[in-house]
Amino acid sequence: MKQIVTNILAILSLATLAPCVCAEPYEDNPSAAVSDPDYAAGKAAMDKKNWPEATKRFQQALLRDPDSADLHNYLGFSYRNLKQMDLAFKYYKRSIQLNPRHRGAHEYIGEAYLMVNDLPNAEKHLAALRNICLLPCEELTDLDQAVKAYRARKK
Repeated sequence: MKQIVTNILAILSLATLAPCVCAEPYEDNPSAAVSDPDYAAGKAAMDKKNWPEATKRFQQALLRDPDSADLHNYLGFSYRNLKQMDLAFKYYKRSIQLNPRHRGAHEYIGEAYLMVNDLPNAEKHLAALRNICLLPCEELTDLDQAVKAYRARKK
């Protein structure tokens, strides 16, 4: 019994040293990053703003889970930060196709539309978030603020 307790304590102490792979609140499958090393490495690269590495790792994870709305959303976000807007839109649209209520994808694609001066499409995703978020949510608030700031700049 003493050996079992010792082993459990050793495992717990190692777990506290491991980097946190934290799930986003809107992820479809929050445990995916824990079970897929490329997914986890992609999120870590995103945190460091290492967009080439993030896209590489998310692409690898996508080979194993091609219907993950979260992976498509993260790829869209990574490509957007690389200023590769065609690829960003491709992955955001696929994320929303896989999960029409994916809050993060609606926020990020709305912001991407603002980057290419397409206010009407950004507003469509803002409206979608208003329907999805019955209570205020971070994604709705963020996109609403981005749209307001965009309008103020264009006056």
